[in-house]
Amino acid sequence: MLWLIIAILVVIADQITKYIVVKNISPSEMIPVIDNFFYLTLHRNQGGAWGIFQNSRMLFLVLIPVISGFVLYSIIRSRDKFLRAFLGLILGGAIGNYIDRLAGGKVIDFMLFYIGSYPFPVFNAADIAVTCGTILLAVYVLFIYKEPNKADQDVESNEE
Repeated sequence: MLWLIIAILVVIADQITKYIVVKNISPSEMIPVIDNFFYLTLHRNQGGAWGIFQNSRMLFLVLIPVISGFVLYSIIRSRDKFLRAFLGLILGGAIGNYIDRLAGGKVIDFMLFYIGSYPFPVFNAADIAVTCGTILLAVYVLFIYKEPNKADQDVESNEE
């Protein structure tokens, strides 16, 4: 059940940070955390990551539950604790942003980084969870995970 705890903690952290930002930062305000590099700001994103698919609320309201259902199905089917944990990060992030879409039609983003003079797209805690979960999942599946062989699965089935 570690995956469930991870997903719940991601949703809680995401929603609390967004609440704090909405209550304390006006839409045009930029609060420097590290001057010329990292700012807190309030941005309401109607699209997906990096602002793609702007004004596609219905697409996201349908697509996110479908994808989340697939992630949940994968978690339930897997016995691998690492796969489940990484998918829990992704699921928690998806739910965090979905709550915003349901409540206000837009995702609340608030972290803005500048790489030189380039402003990286504004993001939030849910986005961090989805990104980290996806990277960890990819590294794990590509370089570490070994599919259990048929003999191991048969032994596990007989032990149950």
